[in-house]
Amino acid sequence: MFGIKKLDIFITKQFGLLFVGTFFICQFVLMMQFLWRYVDELIGKGLSLEIMAQFFWYMGLMLMPQAFPLAILLSSLIAFGNLGESSELTAIKAAGISLLQAFRPLIVISILMAGVSFYFQNVVGPQANQDFYRLLLGMKQKSPEANIPEGMFYDGIPNTNIYVQKKDMNTGMLYGIMVYRMTGSYEDQAIILADSGMMQSTAEKKHLLLTLYNGVWNESMRSQDLAGTANVPYRRETFSTKRIVMDFDGGFNMADVNEIAGDARAKSLGKILHDLDSIKEFNDSVGHAYYGEAKTYYFHLPELSKNDSLKIVKQVAEKSENFDTLFNRLSDQQKQEAVKIAMNNVQSSVTDLEMKATYAKALHRRTRTHQIQAILKFTLAFTCIIFFFIGAPLGAIIRKGGLGVPVIISVLVFIVYYILDSTGQKMARDDQWTVWYGMTISTVVLTPLAAFFTYKANNDSVVFNIDLYKHLAMQVLGLRTKRHIYRKEVIIEDPKYGEDAKMLEEVNREITEYSEHHKLLRWPNPINVFFHAGDDQEIERINEVMENAIEDLSYTKDKLILTELNNYPVIATHAHTRPFRQKGLNIATGLILPIGIFFYFRMLRFRFRLYKDLRHIRQTSERIIPRVKELAEKQGN
Repeated sequence: MFGIKKLDIFITKQFGLLFVGTFFICQFVLMMQFLWRYVDELIGKGLSLEIMAQFFWYMGLMLMPQAFPLAILLSSLIAFGNLGESSELTAIKAAGISLLQAFRPLIVISILMAGVSFYFQNVVGPQANQDFYRLLLGMKQKSPEANIPEGMFYDGIPNTNIYVQKKDMNTGMLYGIMVYRMTGSYEDQAIILADSGMMQSTAEKKHLLLTLYNGVWNESMRSQDLAGTANVPYRRETFSTKRIVMDFDGGFNMADVNEIAGDARAKSLGKILHDLDSIKEFNDSVGHAYYGEAKTYYFHLPELSKNDSLKIVKQVAEKSENFDTLFNRLSDQQKQEAVKIAMNNVQSSVTDLEMKATYAKALHRRTRTHQIQAILKFTLAFTCIIFFFIGAPLGAIIRKGGLGVPVIISVLVFIVYYILDSTGQKMARDDQWTVWYGMTISTVVLTPLAAFFTYKANNDSVVFNIDLYKHLAMQVLGLRTKRHIYRKEVIIEDPKYGEDAKMLEEVNREITEYSEHHKLLRWPNPINVFFHAGDDQEIERINEVMENAIEDLSYTKDKLILTELNNYPVIATHAHTRPFRQKGLNIATGLILPIGIFFYFRMLRFRFRLYKDLRHIRQTSERIIPRVKELAEKQGN
């Protein structure tokens, strides 16, 4: 029966403290990354602390579901890395508690965090998303004088550059104003100087009303009728109050307000599923309308029935006339008119089709966006569980705590997840992949990885043993290992030289017989290689005898023998017959043609290498046997 034990409380405390710290770190990093997208909307706006606090609050609520998986990954890595580094994990296993039993409380916590993540995405996130973009839209509508910097020219207003020496954010007053306006060309410009002024947006947010006080208006008159007279080259006006209306789109658009409410990110799962039915029904109606128009697109005789159309075609065929014949009967002027009308019709049709295609693509994209957000609510929550089963086993395997190795591994895992998830979302959004495939590719890739690490950690398997992978790579690529036999510092018993000489002579004799019987330079039958089981037991026995003789002779004090022993090659006893020892792997390799070709030529390489190795063994034995016999005679005396 499940019960809370002291070990569960201990591990939960270790994980909980780390999770709180890593969560705030991950949240801060994500918020800073997200903040760069809206730096231009914040800097120089004169926003109050209350508005800034709301901005960061809504941003934090939106990014919390993304911070949960990364925090679980990093905290589980550090927690079990600390347990392994301090040998506490070894003590837990020595007490008969498996690693999965140690994971038990954190598995429950990860599942609860997945539920919290789903709640934030389904309830808190959509509302925060709406509030965030409403706040952002309100910041866009803020009075434009907040955008104008002090002591610099501002060119954000069309055909106008404005310089402000000083501004008062409390009253909205501008001081030391210089305005350059260009109406038609470089020559038709006006230079306005004023002591102070105030800038306001009109009600429709499409124009600016600039009220200037105590200034001078200088305007060039060359583009007007007076430009030809030498007496009036420009116009100068002194004013105490002047109002100027300037075109300016402050970014306010009623479509933006509607888009916030219609954005799939601002909807709960139930709302998305409900709206999807309406969206699909609307898309189908548009599709049927386009189809109805397409049926009469190339034929402008809708009143004709099918029988009438067949009758006309039959009459044209009986007269042996076609469109080219009818066109050639026209005069040159009529031909030009006909071609012109046809080109206009084609261009109009192409424009109409492009417009409809763009609109249909936008409708289809909206459907996919809603489907993406619906699936994302589940996949992002499930990522919390996956990241735990990646982080905790890796921490138990690596056994390194702190913020060094765990942070590096967490970043690498998160980069892989981010690339897969971002690529899948983009491909699904652009209709290059199906929505389900694009949105689940990261989960499908990382789930087997999590299961693999959990299995290895639970069975105390060495996953990050560099020598193991190096040896495996050398076996796959057919790289040779060399012998390293040195003189022993302490020798308890001398080699049995007589028996060793006999074994080496037996090896030479069997090698000669083996070489005559087996044709190693011939190409073997692929069917026998991949689909028939069987090892070369004869070469295994020869190698065993040779290795026994080498092992015994390695205890000698003779330098010549020690040198020659290192010349014996290390034989791969089965690589020249088939790729793997397991029959199933051989069959699978043979069925996958590219891999099968690689391993077939790899086997040919091993056969040729074995041929050279056997010849080299025989030559080395012929050099070493006389010396071994000589030492055997001395040993016998």
